Amino acid sequence: MKLDAYDKAILKALQLNGRLSNQELADQIGLSPSACLRRFKALEESGVILGYRTLLDAKKLQLDMMALVQVSMDKHTPERFQQFEQAIVTIPNVIECLLLTGQSADYQLKVLVKDLDAYQDFLLHHLTPIPGVSGVHTSFVLRKVVHEASFPLP
Repeated sequence: MKLDAYDKAILKALQLNGRLSNQELADQIGLSPSACLRRFKALEESGVILGYRTLLDAKKLQLDMMALVQVSMDKHTPERFQQFEQAIVTIPNVIECLLLTGQSADYQLKVLVKDLDAYQDFLLHHLTPIPGVSGVHTSFVLRKVVHEASFPLP
């Protein structure tokens, strides 16, 4: 889908505030409400807009520890990767899983837990029992320097 200036303005505004009404969005970008709604629906139907979420404060929910976990696999086969991915999506503490290249690890996970004891439980009872996991390296996040839910549009 080719995006014009109005489409990009809609996406930028919604990334900053997904709760804007159509009227507020139309006013903000300078379109009539009906034209804005048509464009918005087209962006949804094309798959550019994937969905809607509420951002939560993990610390206020007692998830005080974030870990970046690099996971190495014993075999590099599609079946082994599929097996790992099917298992990892079932673990609620894993909030992101990336398949990597150019690293010694095959995957990087972003994990939220309450404390070190909860991380140990995650590691010993959820991550390392997954067949094929051959190595784990964990870094604990001290502070978020940049934390953006939105990204720049081309």
